[in-house]
Amino acid sequence: MATKKKKPTQPRAIVNRRASFDYALDEELITGIVLTGREARAARDGHVQLKGSFVTIRNNELWLNNSSFSLALNSKTDGGRSVDTSVRKLLASRKQIDELADRKQSGMSIVPLKLLTQGRHIKLVIALGKGKKNYDKRNTIKLRDQERENKRLIKHL
Repeated sequence: MATKKKKPTQPRAIVNRRASFDYALDEELITGIVLTGREARAARDGHVQLKGSFVTIRNNELWLNNSSFSLALNSKTDGGRSVDTSVRKLLASRKQIDELADRKQSGMSIVPLKLLTQGRHIKLVIALGKGKKNYDKRNTIKLRDQERENKRLIKHL
């Protein structure tokens, strides 16, 4: 009896965990992203790094900067990958872009949080955030450790 091959599991979302640590996040917005075929395959395979990336507004358009897509090379024998950090266009409505531009003028940053690859389309979740100071980051670590310790104590009771 033949055994069925299991499909390799694809990551449902590529998360920028550093964003919630470095920024006090406000409201989220789901945008589309313009990708080539090789970039879409890299995203679906989970070969994308959002750490250190940011969103800018140029000519009334949103652009994703400094994100790393690890693209597969065409050579089938080599199996190597090349890293592409070029700028990618984000798709949002004019009203959403204008609102983001107004909020950005008041000192907020636009940060990518997640790259969603689950459905037919690849989407990027962005959020407005205010940069945290070092003492805010230390306080976040302290609260996280206290919460972890409380869970540990409750578990042993």
